[in-house]
Amino acid sequence: MNLLYSNDRKAEYPASWYAATANPIDRFPVLSGDAKADVCVVGGGYTGLSAALHLAEAGFNVVLLEAHRVGFGASGRNGGQLGSAQRMDQEDLERLVGDEDAAKLWDLAEDAKDLVKSLIAKHQINCDLKPGVAVLGLSTSEQNELHEHAAHLSDRYGYDQIELLDEASGHGLCPSPTYRGGYLDMGAAHLHPLNYCLGLAQAAAKAGVSIFESTEVTAIEEGQPAKVRTANGTVSADHVILACNGYLGDLNRKVAARVMPINNFIAATEPLGKDAARILTQDIAVADTKFVVNYFRLSADGRLLFGGGESYGYRFPSDIAAKVRKPMVEIFPHLRDVKIDYAWGGTLAITMRRMPYLARVGSNILSASGYSGHGVGTATHAGQLMALAIQGQAEGFDTLSRVPALLFPGGPALRSPLLVLAMTWFALRDRLGL
Repeated sequence: MNLLYSNDRKAEYPASWYAATANPIDRFPVLSGDAKADVCVVGGGYTGLSAALHLAEAGFNVVLLEAHRVGFGASGRNGGQLGSAQRMDQEDLERLVGDEDAAKLWDLAEDAKDLVKSLIAKHQINCDLKPGVAVLGLSTSEQNELHEHAAHLSDRYGYDQIELLDEASGHGLCPSPTYRGGYLDMGAAHLHPLNYCLGLAQAAAKAGVSIFESTEVTAIEEGQPAKVRTANGTVSADHVILACNGYLGDLNRKVAARVMPINNFIAATEPLGKDAARILTQDIAVADTKFVVNYFRLSADGRLLFGGGESYGYRFPSDIAAKVRKPMVEIFPHLRDVKIDYAWGGTLAITMRRMPYLARVGSNILSASGYSGHGVGTATHAGQLMALAIQGQAEGFDTLSRVPALLFPGGPALRSPLLVLAMTWFALRDRLGL
């Protein structure tokens, strides 16, 4: 079954709060016939649009192919959090790759945040960018671990954007009885993810990128030039960039063996009015320390946007609102009967170590994916890094590609059932507070 069509209507955004409040943008045409390009980008999310934009600004002739609409996938459906650091903790990265590469990975993560903020400013993208993401623990021990982590970032990397939260100040920020304390990272940010992606698309088109929507890539033939085939045409290109993330399908087996699609879900409540202060007292976003993380923030019109729950098959659950309401009520019991106006799912991609997978998968084919829920900054940056690599400036790309990428056990037939077993175990640990 093709994830491109498992849960969604062709070339239509899901019925999300993001789609309902999206900035208007005209549809791009369908590719018909044959085309030539210096670079063909497959995928119209953050990764592909960023790569295309940076290449076009450097003078390359770029064609971008998107099976549905730009921002259709995880780029237009996620929690909108622009987090600091890599998805894997710095302490773990230091043990995995050594201090020198860990420091480079920290710098790349900071570059990713700066890149998103600079693109929004440069191209005047209206996407409600606001500073501040809090990370909150569910126990005193988790609070202490978060404080130790913040101290490590300060001592080793000089990061000074974090405010420590004890239990009282944590409750002062987020009055949930579930949480203790943690920290507030004012160097991180949150935004309207679909409007950010649409802004990137408009900037790329203005820079000269030829964007085609409703144009599914069916095969890629390696060679000089490579041939990127679709139902109604072919693009011949000197370089190909794979920017498909959870929707890669069978286009490349090397990537598919290391990057696995999973589904995540978000609900938007009715506007809460004065009750919004019982959720958050500042306009910041929150993520918690559960392995299956809960994340939330308030929308510009005072709704709670709450993300929680995952699934590992092709199909979304029949009642997404009910699936998200369960963890939402665990965090905010007073919202048990609140009306949910929107509920939607999306397919992202994870790796075994939760680090992005960047690789040269052919002599002239680059790929980046597997952002593991950390894609707003990392995916945008990965697109820029691939653009630079094509120009012969591959240091950042190579640093990320050196991170060891494990194969999912069991191959295509068994990796999903094995992941379900693993995630069930981690969910049990969350419930037991282990």
